[in-house]
Amino acid sequence: MNNKQYVVGIADMKMCRAPGVLVTYALGSCIGICLYDNVIKLAAMVHIMLPAAQGADMNNVYKFADSGVREAVRKMTAFGAVKSRMTCKIAGGAKMFETFNNAEWGNIGERNIKSVKEALRREGIRLLKEDCGANYARTLYFDAATGIATVKAFGHPESKM
Repeated sequence: MNNKQYVVGIADMKMCRAPGVLVTYALGSCIGICLYDNVIKLAAMVHIMLPAAQGADMNNVYKFADSGVREAVRKMTAFGAVKSRMTCKIAGGAKMFETFNNAEWGNIGERNIKSVKEALRREGIRLLKEDCGANYARTLYFDAATGIATVKAFGHPESKM
């Protein structure tokens, strides 16, 4: 079967049903969030850049972990997903640059991971698996037919989650 591939850009969100595959590239400190309703085989992927929208320009809700998760969940439910069935897998959140004195404010990847997990908790979405942190960029694929996320990174073994 030939799967249709949908590319999710930076600060973007897309949804598809089986047999579609969502893919996002260049997840450094950004996080790819894969949301899934297994019963109706509806998949969504959000590529967030920053932890929180507070006080920021809200032209793009998918740029931020808090508003991006909330809006993706809202859109999925509009397409028939049931929140209590939704699950999540995430990848990214790398520490791409060293900061002075290892300052936490400079580790946007770690702040993104925390913010995504908090947003999922607020929405009541179960986080099943993650491939986060370290210091390398990832490409994330999410298969709507199976709910399997595949992470590829140069110099690292492919991982399925």
